[in-house]
Amino acid sequence: MSRRYLLTPRQRECLSLARDGKTAAQIAHQLGISEHTANSYLSESYRRLGARNRAHAVALAVQLGEI
Repeated sequence: MSRRYLLTPRQRECLSLARDGKTAAQIAHQLGISEHTANSYLSESYRRLGARNRAHAVALAVQLGEI
């Protein structure tokens, strides 16, 4: 049985890079997307996780096994 994730693969990828201390601009550059798109992925991941901010989202994602 496959695992069901709260986050999309791209949201997990963005949060993994955020966990490594990357800014939205650095995430965008590394993934070949716009900074606006990177921020959108991050914001939606915060919403899905019920996080207050980036650090909280990263902590929750790690705790839940998302990243």
